[in-house]
Amino acid sequence: MEMSIPILLISILLFFVLFFGIGFLLNMLLRMSWIMAVLYPIVFILIVDDIKFVEYFQNPAASFARLGNKISSLAAADIAILTAGFVGAIVSGIVIRLLRAKGYRMF
Repeated sequence: MEMSIPILLISILLFFVLFFGIGFLLNMLLRMSWIMAVLYPIVFILIVDDIKFVEYFQNPAASFARLGNKISSLAAADIAILTAGFVGAIVSGIVIRLLRAKGYRMF
């Protein structure tokens, strides 16, 4: 399925803002600057693959092989959108670090 340029740009922006916001809130609540960047691979797997998370522990060989096939079949637009989410998670950690370094105790 083809994705138009406006939809692609809006999707990239939405994923960036979504994961920036989630990461920012988690960083404020848990006081761990990189928590969302660490959790993002799990979220990535849950978004991309359609098998249950428990299957990765019960049948790891088949599950990871299927995940590899699924990742290799992603379109460039999907990769760009998911990468924007990861960049948003990283930027939220950087912003929290900068705010803490500037003396904002709330963060």
